[in-house]
Amino acid sequence: MTRIDDTFARLKVEGKKAFVSYVMAGDPNYEKSLEIVKGLPAAGVDIIELGLPFTDPMADGSTIQLAGQRALEAGQTLEKTLEMVRSFRETDDTTPIVMMGYYNPIYSRGVDKFLQDAKDVGIDGLIIVDLPPEEDEELCIPAQKAGLNFIRLATPTTDEKRLPTVLRNTSGFVYYVSITGITGAAEAQAADVAPEVARIKSDTDLPVIVGFGVKTPETAEAIAGVADGTVVGSAIVQKIADDAPVADVLSFVKSLAEGAHRA
Repeated sequence: MTRIDDTFARLKVEGKKAFVSYVMAGDPNYEKSLEIVKGLPAAGVDIIELGLPFTDPMADGSTIQLAGQRALEAGQTLEKTLEMVRSFRETDDTTPIVMMGYYNPIYSRGVDKFLQDAKDVGIDGLIIVDLPPEEDEELCIPAQKAGLNFIRLATPTTDEKRLPTVLRNTSGFVYYVSITGITGAAEAQAADVAPEVARIKSDTDLPVIVGFGVKTPETAEAIAGVADGTVVGSAIVQKIADDAPVADVLSFVKSLAEGAHRA
């Protein structure tokens, strides 16, 4: 059982849906980013997705691309991202952290070293968007063996033939991408998402969390109402881009979490 498994078990007992927040590690700088991350659990976040900045973020829209650029320009590295998690764990040993990013920095570090370091600092799961299921031996299987969940994305274009392949080695939860395209694009619609979530859940017992296009407490509530929870990323990252004070960022996150938890 990972922290992710424990969190979903607790939420099920409480009759609540999960609220997952995404922020880019090191945006706009290490100190402010760490302060925001440390404040997320008290704002109602059940699972933290921590973005690993990368120079070629092909799945991300401009908001998160720019966040990655700001972080890199401020000196954020994979090493510093691991250190950020270590610092977070000094005061919080229960909130799951999922590292979300691309394979290149992990490959450059070395898979075995990265997985050992990730486990040591307290990372619970990985979402690596540019590694398809056909490459599971590369990172997914080793990550599972190391005790980390490997979370896969399903999309509106994941058809019945493809879905079992996507789900085969997934653990923790399934991340359903509510819209075709990049992060921060059109707003998600619960009526469109509901049948897709039901289709995925007919093939897996894992929780299904929906992200992309969730920007308001109302949408968070609507989407969480047809899934096991929802993810908000770009809307939070935009607050950080606008140089909002940490307290204002966390207040916005709290409003989103309350929306999801009302579902």
